[in-house]
Amino acid sequence: MNNLLANVDWYEIWLASFETLMMLGGSLLFTVVLGLPLGVLLFLTGPKQMFDQKALYSVLSLITNILRSLPFIILLIVMIPFTVMITGTSLGVAGAIPPLVVGATPFFARLVETALREVDRGIIEATQAMGATTKQIIISALLPEARPGILAATTVTAITLVSYTAMAGVVGAGGLGDLAIRFGYQRFQTDVMVVTVVLLLVLVQLLQMVGDRLVVHYSRK
Repeated sequence: MNNLLANVDWYEIWLASFETLMMLGGSLLFTVVLGLPLGVLLFLTGPKQMFDQKALYSVLSLITNILRSLPFIILLIVMIPFTVMITGTSLGVAGAIPPLVVGATPFFARLVETALREVDRGIIEATQAMGATTKQIIISALLPEARPGILAATTVTAITLVSYTAMAGVVGAGGLGDLAIRFGYQRFQTDVMVVTVVLLLVLVQLLQMVGDRLVVHYSRK
């Protein structure tokens, strides 16, 4: 086994894994905090919804689609000046989180909008008939009913962020992706590449398993 993994420095692997988890946790937190309200706003201002605002919805939808369609590797490079202005650096975990959030937020917002559209319209109408305010409708009816879909959206977004963190290694963001590029690719250390890929696969499987369990737990069907 030692001969097969001769180039693997397990301390470096542990450190890179920790950096990947830090990037994933930090970016996922900000993505949910920003993307959930954006998704709700997209839903409320959409066609035939409570606050049908065609102009506002068109602007929000356009911005969301532009950011969502921009390749993440390009976004990383374009956002370097903005990232430096916010965090003081474009390297490491701190330098990776802003582009990760900008790249994942519109993606998550669209998934939230889709989840909210699947809520039975009768529930919203019944809540309105009881005299509930917009805030009460959102908090007490929309979000609880769409919770399984939102949890599924969070799971998909988390898995997407794992792949984004790997790509962030190209610009020195650290993590398993950076380790795979510097050692596995540039130095032709296949054993390091294999270990990092296996760890990323395990992380994705764990995220999917936890997400599926939460969706089943909170689903009424």
